[in-house]
Amino acid sequence: MLPVLSPTLASSLATVALSHVTREYPNKLEHTLTGPGDLCSPRALHPIFYGSYDWHSCVHGYWLLARVLRRMPGIAEAAAIRALFDAHLTPENIAAEVAYLAPAHRATFERPYGWAWAHMLVTELCRMEMEDGRRWAATLRPLADVFTARWLDFLPRATYPIRVGTHYNTAFAITLSLAWAECAGDAALGTALRDAATRWYGTDVDCQAWEPGCDEFLSPALMEAECMRRILPTSVFASWLTQFLPGLAHGAPAALFTPALVSDRTDGKIAHLDGLNLSRAWCWRHLAGTMGEDDVRLRPALDAATRHLDASLPHVTGDYMGEHWLSTFALLAIDE
Repeated sequence: MLPVLSPTLASSLATVALSHVTREYPNKLEHTLTGPGDLCSPRALHPIFYGSYDWHSCVHGYWLLARVLRRMPGIAEAAAIRALFDAHLTPENIAAEVAYLAPAHRATFERPYGWAWAHMLVTELCRMEMEDGRRWAATLRPLADVFTARWLDFLPRATYPIRVGTHYNTAFAITLSLAWAECAGDAALGTALRDAATRWYGTDVDCQAWEPGCDEFLSPALMEAECMRRILPTSVFASWLTQFLPGLAHGAPAALFTPALVSDRTDGKIAHLDGLNLSRAWCWRHLAGTMGEDDVRLRPALDAATRHLDASLPHVTGDYMGEHWLSTFALLAIDE
């Protein structure tokens, strides 16, 4: 039985995120120095997203909190989440975050992973059926707009996709940013994302799935399939998936059905593999949702989702190298 989000689990995940989104150190900055004046603390550079070890993890930590607040508004942690958002999601702070992005040498900052998570955060706030959610979303809208403009500038120049299973994966980023395009009614962004995905992945067939790599937290194969599920009509996607992964009914490629072994959860790169298991479960659940009850691929897909969740859901806490981000991927797998 696949897990669902409960108040108890929502509280647990929220507690983890609240413990690190304002934890400034340790911190891994993506920050180019152009002179001694650029030597600043994380919080001075990023008055909102200074915690969670790195900028993008802090952004999706906020997404997690927004998600559980929307889905489980009665949990005990709701007051703390609201207080955090009121204190940090201010016009002054978002203006500083946007100003940081303005110099030309920061045009590739967090491309594309952080762009996509910023879009997901604002999407989640927009979905809240409360005045505070709309206010927070409006405050963060300028950040979403910056990354929309960057997508629209980048995609026509991006001749090739990025298929690695780490932050640079373009299929993952398109999948997340597409949610914002749809929520915001941004036809230009939606069209650009769909056109790029079609151009990059539309003719892919017989994927061999040579994965995982030792530091991957995304499945290049399953993430591509999930991206195409989002952009193609149902019948077209069914045909595409059959050609892309023709052996699914027989458990092939075997690597996609086998959870990754995490040998050392104190190693920040090896700990990525827990995220791989969780994100694979997320993809498997969505792909299974396209399969009818009589589809011979359905049971293998659901079983694979369960195995991957069982392998890593118990390990979202325990060491900060995973703890600062894995709860987000647990929530994706369970509730997105």
